[in-house]
Order: sequence, then structure tokens, then C-alpha cells
Amino acid sequence: MQRGKISFGKIQLNINKPPAETKSNETTKKDEEDSSEASGSGGGFKKMDKVQMIRQIEDVAEDLESQHLKEVMGISGFGRKAAKVFDISEQIEKARITRPGLDRKKEETTADKGAEDEEDVIGPLPPSAAEEKDKSTKEPAKAEDSDDDSSDEDSDDDDEQSLAKRIPYTHEVQMQHGSRAVLALAGDPSGARLVSGSIDYDMCFWDFAGMDSGMRSFRQLQPCENHPIRSLQYSVTGDMILVISGNAQAKVLDRDGFEKLECCKGDQYISDMSRTKGHVAQLTSGCWHPFNREQFLTAALDGTLRIWQGLRAKEQVQVIKTRAQGGLRTNAASCNFNRDATLIAAGCVDGSIQTWDTRKMYVNTTHCVREAHQKGAEITSIVFSYMGQQLATRSNDETMKLWDLRQFKQPLHTWTNLFSRYDMTDCCFSPDDRMLVTGESLPKGQTEANLYFYSTKSYEEVQRIPVSGSHVVKTLWHPKLNQLFVSCGNGTIKCYYDEQRSIRGAKLCVVKTHRKRQPMEMVGVSQIITPHALPLFRQEKSRTSRKRMEKARMDPVKSKRPDLPITSGQGGRVASSGGTLSSYVIRNLGLSKRVDDDQDPREAILKFAKDAAENPYWIAPAYKQTQPKAIFSEKLPADEPASKKPKTEADK
Repeated sequence: MQRGKISFGKIQLNINKPPAETKSNETTKKDEEDSSEASGSGGGFKKMDKVQMIRQIEDVAEDLESQHLKEVMGISGFGRKAAKVFDISEQIEKARITRPGLDRKKEETTADKGAEDEEDVIGPLPPSAAEEKDKSTKEPAKAEDSDDDSSDEDSDDDDEQSLAKRIPYTHEVQMQHGSRAVLALAGDPSGARLVSGSIDYDMCFWDFAGMDSGMRSFRQLQPCENHPIRSLQYSVTGDMILVISGNAQAKVLDRDGFEKLECCKGDQYISDMSRTKGHVAQLTSGCWHPFNREQFLTAALDGTLRIWQGLRAKEQVQVIKTRAQGGLRTNAASCNFNRDATLIAAGCVDGSIQTWDTRKMYVNTTHCVREAHQKGAEITSIVFSYMGQQLATRSNDETMKLWDLRQFKQPLHTWTNLFSRYDMTDCCFSPDDRMLVTGESLPKGQTEANLYFYSTKSYEEVQRIPVSGSHVVKTLWHPKLNQLFVSCGNGTIKCYYDEQRSIRGAKLCVVKTHRKRQPMEMVGVSQIITPHALPLFRQEKSRTSRKRMEKARMDPVKSKRPDLPITSGQGGRVASSGGTLSSYVIRNLGLSKRVDDDQDPREAILKFAKDAAENPYWIAPAYKQTQPKAIFSEKLPADEPASKKPKTEADK
């Protein structure tokens, strides 16, 4: 049997008349004619050939199978009987009806315009392309779904009031680092931890998932001994921390604060800084590579920037020298990578901004603005925007400037009257690059230092938040948490967040109640001692395990101690009339009466002195001729003084 062909011609759907029905009817008629010819003319039952019967059974089975598949798949024609003709325009219309928010097609005024749109648009567009198409046509969109609401918010965000609503500062939480100024602040890329460093050499680790409302750090250490922590930054993966201190050697710690790398120190007696293995002066700044987890950049007062690669090699990979206008050496106060790591920017002490292209040699600068800031005032911070086209600098000359890398000769705008006492005061961009944030040190005559928010388009002040009665040093706007972390000069770290726009972070800690730990030391309680009270009312004195053990040892029953001697003797119950040989002879043979145990043996002997002298029996008769007369000492009366002892020369 011949199979039907599936035709893909003009895009139309024609299912009214299946083409295979006529062919199937012709085949059945032909089979009937063949069977009639074979059986001959005449009524009654017709004889059929076996081949014809098999063909008819196969046709019926195929018809049933195709009918079942048509019901399951929901199409009108399938298999050998009918050819399916697909219509793409009909499929697009069905997609628009079922998913109206993906392809916002407008109503056309003419048929030609509608035909052109149908030719261009084949499937649903992404939201960004749909918004661009709506802006190009300049037609109002229908408020039917969430995309319309987001487009309305984007249109309202151009106003200054909408920018102020984007700042997460409805709630405030305070963390206490110490009593000295917090100079360094860094957040984990995932938003799980925060690390801070201060001028008193301490470095604190804060875990938002493990803290409660008490907001206490879970670890505190001094990684660089007696050097203040100037800068901290997490790597792109969040498993390592770069520590920049007042020392000449930078350190890399792991996530828990254990040291993994310490950079080499260069030779101080080599004049060419490119020949040394490391920095020879105090570090000023440092940062990680944006996407290489083993590469970082450091700047120091020896007039160089150094790129370090890997944790195994302790030497730098590249040395970049910062030069002043006359070719002399100048020091870099801050440095940073841009977002795609194609540029390295450095803010120098002479007021210049110098950049280098990482794809070229570091001999000549790519951009160089000599009089960017006041000469002699440190450029405390240099930050690239998230889009990478703008650059912001903060200096100790009480100014903050915004630069465009495409027109780098003059700043876009300069904000003044921003007092700064610390050479680590920084600035940062908001996650959408629409605002620039910086803090100020506490000037004379003010009670609180403020945090300023400026628009990067209109250059106007959007918001001013009073932070603390001390200086504002570091500012961190975490893009994932949408929370603001501000470090102050009195050792506190303040966290600002919004209940609706912010996620996780400090919100996890606020809901946990702070539980005080029970004191481990024992507190003595005064007791009333009543030795004559009944045992029922007697208050037993609480004793420790050591006291109970000593008391049990003194108990002869519990300790199973042997009996002690009554008065004297060595071992066992031995007394003056005990089990020795002499005492046995005296008690049984020599004496008629037993000497009491508590009687003095001297008195017992002297009691029989007269009888022994008159009638000696044992030893006295043998020595009667030679024995001297016994003279016993007599007791003096109590009132008579003893004889004076003669004085000797030693007593004199």
C-alpha cells in the first residue's frame, strides 16, 4: 500500500477535505470488484481470496490506529490517510493568546504595517528588547501584568524622589568593633560574612547567619601584630581575604582567618624598585583581580604598584612605577582594577590620576591627569562604576570628583566641603550606578557626621543621613544584600537596610533574641548553721565533690580504715601493756595487777619502788654489790620557782 506524503507548501491549514479519503475509497471499490470477478455473478455468499482478506484487515487496523493517534495528539489528519499542513501564523497567534506578556504587539492602523510586523516578529521577545521596542514606538503600554509595573517604576526612577526611595535606610543596626577607629571594611560576595579592621591592630569576623540581636563577632585576631589594618577585601570567590596593613608585606588569609600567604619584603638598599622582590615601604592600598582568584594588586610608599600571582610564588609578577610630572618618583595612595580588568588606576600623592592598560606594557600610562586633585593631598579612594565608563575619586582636599573615561581631561562634576581626616576615607557607587555615596569626618561645630548621596546624572544631593557623633571612614553598599555598612571613628559599624528591598544580611540577626550565657563560676550563698537542730530541719551545707571525697575518707566505715593505736606503739592496737614481750612478762609474771591502759607507765613503776628495793627478785640481786643508790627527782611545789640557769657567753 502506498503511503501518503506530508506536504509543506504555502503556509495554510486545510483540513476540510482530507486527500486520502478518495484514494482509500478507490482501493476498497477495486478490491470489491476483484472479489466479485473472482467469485462470479450470482447472489449469496461471495468467496474471497486470502490475499484480499489480509489487505482488508490491514486497512482496518491502520484506520483504527490513526484514529487513536489523532484523538491523543489533537490533530485532524495523521499517518497514511491525511497529510498535515502547518500554519506558522496560527501558531504565533496561539502563543500570543496564551502568553500575552512576552510579545506586546500593538494594533496596526493599516494592513501593510501589520504584515511587516508579522514578518519581523516570529516568536516572543525578551523583556529588555520589548521595552526598547516600546520606547522606539513611543506608545503607552497596557497595565496588564508585572512588566508594565516595572516599566512604570523605571520611568519614575529618573526623578530625585524615586532615587531617595531606593536608598535602604529605613532600619538601623549597630555593631561594636572596639573603641578605636575602624579603617577597613569588606563584605563577602555572597553576603554571608563581613570583616572589619581597625587602627588598634584588631580584625573582627561577623557571620550574619550565626549572630543574634546582640551583634557580636565570632572571631577576633591580630594578623599583622603591631600594624594597623588599612584595607581589607574578599576575593571574587569569597574564600580568601587580602589584608593591607601598615607593614610592607601584604597577607592573604583564608575564610576563617588562618594565614595562607605572606608577600616577600624587598631589599631596602637597592635603588631600582623593579629589581626588588617586594615592597620596601609601608603599604597604602590593595585589591583583588575582578575574576582571577589568585591575582591581586598592592600599592606602597616606595612609588610602585605590584601585581602578585598565585599562592605558591611569593614574588611579584609585574612592577608598575608611578611618576610625577618631571619624571621623579611619586607614591600611590590608592589603586583599583576596573570591572573587566583591562585598566589599573592609581591615585597619587601629587594629585594625579594615572591608568595603565593590562593588555600592554606598563611603561607608559594610558590616561594621566596631572592636576586632578590638590597637590600634596592624598587621593584616598578611586572607584570604577559597575558599567565601567565612569570613575570616582575622593581626596583629602575636601572634594569628590566624577570622571568619564571617554573624556578624561576634565571631571564631570566636583563636590566640595567634604571634610576628611583619614587617608582611608572612601566613596562607592550604588548597584545601579545612579548614585555616588561618601562620608565625611566630623568637623568643628557639628555634633554628627553625615553620609551623602549624590546623583550621577543631575549631580544634585539626593539624601543626607546623620550617622554618628564621630567620623565616617568607610562606606560599603553591598549589591547582593542591598544594605549599607558604615564604619565610624569611635569603633562602631552601622548597618542600614530596608525591610522590603533588602534581603538576608542583618535582617537574619535582628529577629533572633539575645540569650545571656550562664556564669560558670560558683557563687557562695550564706547559710544558717544550726548544730543542735533536728535532722529534719537541719540545712545541709552544699559541698563540692572534693569536699565530699575528703569527708568520705575521714569516715572509717566508708574508707575501710584500720583501727588506730590507742595511745602509743607502732602498727595495730598496741599500748603500753599490749602484745610486746616485755609488756607480757610484766603483766603475767612480775605484776599481780594489770596495768591500766590509760595509766602513766612511770607512775606505775615508781609505785613499786619501795618493794623492789627491799625485796629484789630479778635483776637487782645480781648487781647488788656494784649498783649505785637510785636517786629519783622530786617534784617541786607549784609556787617555788625553778633554779636559775647560769648565763653563758653566748647569752650575753
